Amino acid sequence: MDAPPPEDRVASPYTGWTRAHWEGVADALLAGVRPYASPEGALIALPGQPSASGRRSDGLEGFARTFLLAAFRVAGADGHDPHGVLRRYADGLVAGTRTPGRDDAESWPRPSECGQAWVEAASVALGLRLTRPWLWDLLDRDVQERAADWLSEVLGTPPVNNNWWLFPLTVGGFLAEAGHHVEASSAAVDRGLAKIETWYTGGGWYTDGPERSFDHYNGWALHLYPVLHARLSGDAALLEKYGERLGRHLEDHARLFGADGAPLHLGRSLTYRFAATSALWAGALTGRTPLATGTTRRIASGSLRYFLDRGAADGGLLSRGWHGPYPPIVQDYSGPASPYWASKAFVGLLLPADHPEWTAVERPAPAETGDAVTALAAPCWLVQSTAADGVVRVHNHGSDGQIVRPGRDDPLYARLAYSTHTGPTEPDAVPDNHFGPVGEDGVPAPRGRITPLGSGPGWAASAPREPGGGVRTASMTLARGAVEVRVHRVEGAPPGTRVRASGWAADGERMISALHAVHGFDGPARPVRTGSTAYARRTTVPVLEGDAGEGLFVCCAYLTGAGAPPPLPRVRVEDGGSVRVTWPDGEVRRATLRVDSAEVRGGG
Repeated sequence: MDAPPPEDRVASPYTGWTRAHWEGVADALLAGVRPYASPEGALIALPGQPSASGRRSDGLEGFARTFLLAAFRVAGADGHDPHGVLRRYADGLVAGTRTPGRDDAESWPRPSECGQAWVEAASVALGLRLTRPWLWDLLDRDVQERAADWLSEVLGTPPVNNNWWLFPLTVGGFLAEAGHHVEASSAAVDRGLAKIETWYTGGGWYTDGPERSFDHYNGWALHLYPVLHARLSGDAALLEKYGERLGRHLEDHARLFGADGAPLHLGRSLTYRFAATSALWAGALTGRTPLATGTTRRIASGSLRYFLDRGAADGGLLSRGWHGPYPPIVQDYSGPASPYWASKAFVGLLLPADHPEWTAVERPAPAETGDAVTALAAPCWLVQSTAADGVVRVHNHGSDGQIVRPGRDDPLYARLAYSTHTGPTEPDAVPDNHFGPVGEDGVPAPRGRITPLGSGPGWAASAPREPGGGVRTASMTLARGAVEVRVHRVEGAPPGTRVRASGWAADGERMISALHAVHGFDGPARPVRTGSTAYARRTTVPVLEGDAGEGLFVCCAYLTGAGAPPPLPRVRVEDGGSVRVTWPDGEVRRATLRVDSAEVRGGG
């Protein structure tokens, strides 16, 4: 491949990258997988441990997800295909959709027989829709019908009740446009839109399924697929509806990237990495972004560089992990080619080269424009960012994931806080950012499903949905600058029950963290070694303990990369159990937390 173009620090003072860099990365990623394609190109079988779906499914995944990248690259160049990638993917489509025979080593698994094929069918269909003049329309009619029949197997009820409803929508949008299975395709589109409507919580936020699951699937699935379908179909009413929601979401989503480009480290499928920027590009593409021109490119290029500069594609292939390989964030459905859902970030290439988002001077990301604390009502998150170190922290009082195993939390969903610069500890280590009673085995009780108790300027609170062993708890976070005041309430604990609170998992060098006891705890925090995270090989978590009979527990916490510890507020517990917080600038807040309610008021 060609050498990367020189950085342009005039147009891109923050990242140095331009559209030419994005095109170069796309070309390099496509070239990197080419040696692993089957002879006819239907399967791209990357090296590594296979997923639970098996190697044939993994090979389809390699084809579908890199085909989507090729589609963005070629469609964004108005059909110009400098490396001839579409011809290879057309040959793969022909071979992959053949009826399987005894000696056929290329045919794809049928969606009716393999659940993972539903996911990949959506990428195939979207890629075909974007490149239709240069690929689909040039295929023989019998190949078109055979491919349409394969795709049509996803037009019914998906096997997973979450964002998977958007895969039939995406396939149906293409097939209806191409004149195949039109009635079933139109019905699939309608069903998909109706289903996600039941998960819309307002403010631009969806849950990923019926439970309280707020994560990056909001951006790279629940917003991306509907707005792309609306734009490609030319349906102005749909684009108005879903574009307006996307715009509202981006007001929040843009806050969830650190100044170094890292997205928030929360939720599943984090190995998709810079796909987190796809919703930002979709907002610019549809004209529904609330961001100043140049901001989308700054965040997106920053995120792309963040991962590539830290080894995400060492050897030319995207690994399963975060910076490099990191098994604890890999799900059982993730095959060697799963990381190539990151291709969605390249939706920005659909913007013409002379679009202002490509030509304007980069503007700073929200994390660079000053300290801010923002309450997001729908997910019940408190977003805290500090310009001195570019760190974004989210205090989680509303998302608990889709599956919580009995007796154990999902570390990617259930922690009290997440950031762009630290990751949760591994499942067998002491959990970071946790509070709860400690069992006789010394293991803290899981947080479990949670119920938001409310949020407002500078605060958010939650409680477990169901008491654990009769013990009821609630937690509240108040934040300002780089500091958090954490308040916890415990009721119904048997005599002698101990509680434990933990802070951020930090390496103590690049990032430092601390917990300072205020009320209810036995004494100062002790450091506990917690092993590796996605960000550091060795981390330490500060831990406080106390007797549950105290009922009310208060501490100050911080995570900072600015070097010196931040100034702490004055905090005291008043008669009646309210907590009075006086911030260093003199502002006063009074917080009252019960196991079923929370309130924060100003006051002198």
